[in-house]
Amino acid sequence: MTSRKPAVLVTGANGEIGHSLVRRLAAGGANVVALDVREIDAACKPLCSATQVGDILDFGMLQRLGVEFEFTSVFHLAALLSTRGEFQPELAHRVNVEGTLNLLRLAVESASSSGKAVTFLFPSSIAAYGIADPKQRAAAGRVREDEHLAPQTMYGCNKLYGEHLGRYYTHHYRRLAADQQHPVDFRSIRFPGLISADTVPSGGTSDYAPEMLHAAARGEPYACYVREDIRLPFMAMPDAVDAIMALATAPRASLSTHVYNIGAFAPSAGEFAALVREFFPKAELSFSPDVLRQAIVESWPADVDDSRARRDWGFKPAYDLRRTFSEYLVPGVRRRYGIA
Repeated sequence: MTSRKPAVLVTGANGEIGHSLVRRLAAGGANVVALDVREIDAACKPLCSATQVGDILDFGMLQRLGVEFEFTSVFHLAALLSTRGEFQPELAHRVNVEGTLNLLRLAVESASSSGKAVTFLFPSSIAAYGIADPKQRAAAGRVREDEHLAPQTMYGCNKLYGEHLGRYYTHHYRRLAADQQHPVDFRSIRFPGLISADTVPSGGTSDYAPEMLHAAARGEPYACYVREDIRLPFMAMPDAVDAIMALATAPRASLSTHVYNIGAFAPSAGEFAALVREFFPKAELSFSPDVLRQAIVESWPADVDDSRARRDWGFKPAYDLRRTFSEYLVPGVRRRYGIA
């Protein structure tokens, strides 16, 4: 019998998803171990059984955590995002691929000790897609999980390979014993652009949407780096966290794949700007496309087919675009910036 404490590990706990996920897990009674390269935010610390400042590339540090805790689930959120990854592709590969491999190794060690498979939640991204040109993008419609998988960014390559690593550890890595299951139960969501009222955007190529809103709330001008007509799928952060929890707890037998699309609404950048102006009439928003980031966005689908997620584990977003603004984003950013 092990004397280690059962726990759930959340990497990248200070990130946009991490904040909300730590709160949700703690509210459900989980013993959360939060890991980030920066000191865990003061608001999250009291919700955690333990916090750790460290780099996921440091496998020795991860092993030390594994000595103290028996991880039943790993929510691997830590990543170097798309725009920064294009300027530092080698670092992006190390963090996003080698870091993911380290976490899978940690999951295997926890499973080997407990004799039970570790559920491994991996947020992937629409960056895993790569569409050749605008004409193909227009013809693609709502893209399925198995289409257009030729990513044009290092981040997208890393995420797609991370998905394949997860499949390998689920189906082909050694079993816990001759008559037992494999050590990892890998589950992944290809997220669209995520919009949070609680955290400031942190370098994703789809962050133009929340950046518009935060700039308007601060009374600062904002020049959007993509064209007005570009369209991408987005989702409010509460729906994203609901989706993670729903997939994490779904019976394995109900899942027909390891990687799922999800989406909620797919506005153009111009439509998003119009809503920002509706709630913040003094917003100074303009469009000044950046060649690199515009090209990245054009390689991603304008929308995704999430019918598998809806069928297999009941995914259904609660927030459409209008509700996202009126009930979640605008009240949240007003509180954040002290706007009456």
